[in-house]
Amino acid sequence: MLNFSERLAFLKQEHEALLTRKNEPVYANGVYERYRYPVLTGNHAPLFWRYDLHEETNPFLLERFGIHAAFNSGAIKRGDKYLLCVRVEGADRKSFFAMAESPNGVDNFRFWDRPVTLPDYGEPATNVYDMRLTDHEDGWVYGIFCVERKDPAAKPGDLSSAVACAGVVRTKDFLTWERLPDIVSGSQQRNVVLHPEFVDGKYALYTRPQDGFIDAGNGGGIGWALVDSMEHAVIREEKIINLRHYHTIKECKNGEGPHPIKTPQGWLHLAHGVRGCASGLRYVLYMYMTALDDPTRVIAEPAGFFMAPEGEEFVGDVMNVLFSNGWICDPDGKVYIYYASSDTRMHVATSDVARLVDYCLHTEPDGFTTTDSVRRLNRLIDCNLG
Repeated sequence: MLNFSERLAFLKQEHEALLTRKNEPVYANGVYERYRYPVLTGNHAPLFWRYDLHEETNPFLLERFGIHAAFNSGAIKRGDKYLLCVRVEGADRKSFFAMAESPNGVDNFRFWDRPVTLPDYGEPATNVYDMRLTDHEDGWVYGIFCVERKDPAAKPGDLSSAVACAGVVRTKDFLTWERLPDIVSGSQQRNVVLHPEFVDGKYALYTRPQDGFIDAGNGGGIGWALVDSMEHAVIREEKIINLRHYHTIKECKNGEGPHPIKTPQGWLHLAHGVRGCASGLRYVLYMYMTALDDPTRVIAEPAGFFMAPEGEEFVGDVMNVLFSNGWICDPDGKVYIYYASSDTRMHVATSDVARLVDYCLHTEPDGFTTTDSVRRLNRLIDCNLG
């Protein structure tokens, strides 16, 4: 058995090797490149988060604060640093946010020394998660995230019913976060995303109205709402701009991922779609585009998923899930897509604006029947075989 000093030296060596491990691209389908290793896991958390490093109070060098997972990260670039606002989950099942940064966007991510300390608003949240970051033209960086509280109408003994709403913070340095009132809506809201520009002089939100905490119910898909102020955001009207459909990747639910990327051809959107299957709910990522002059008008949506779980990505706390709420577009058009697998770990894939636009505009849409799928396939075969 190692003594305290030997075990501490071993932990530091292993941790540093993990943080400095070089990542490498793996060819996928031409649209993007996945990378071989996750960019963040629970094991990336600093040792001084997890251990009391004093021999007199922790002679066996036991873990005192378990960090279980790191996933569902918002993303933004500041200077030459790639920043992720990570959902970190402890062994106690509570999530919190923490900033991590990388010099190149694909490896060497390190958490900042302290987690994000959010001021409470109203009744303290039981849990918070999945922050989207938007660098808005008003000069603030906004974070919108899910706030989970126990359902006050739950029957005695019901310890699982919850209600969700969208919490709002803003910052300019990612150290100090101003808490704004939760978004007021007539339905439960998760996966709310702030559009980066004013629309008709108002703040624009991508929404996901749902009847319950889990089920979308009558919620038809990804919504759109204009609000007068983010300081007191009230959703009075919303319309569905990206619908759910029977027997598709987004049959059960769909939601906006990060805020869209502006291109000369239109707004690029990354979203998640959910369907039911024998193993539960399957989450995949898909893309669509909307018009520059009207971000609510869909101009392209390729059939099927953009990314789905592969290999180890299938396995984790919540199996068969890919989820993204952060991407970064560099000035040269390179796009870093940060996605989580199975509510456990963070990955990165890279592409560029030209390829993503080509994928959206020149991949045929879903015709919603097997007959149409075969027609699409035969058209491609005819093109290639003459």
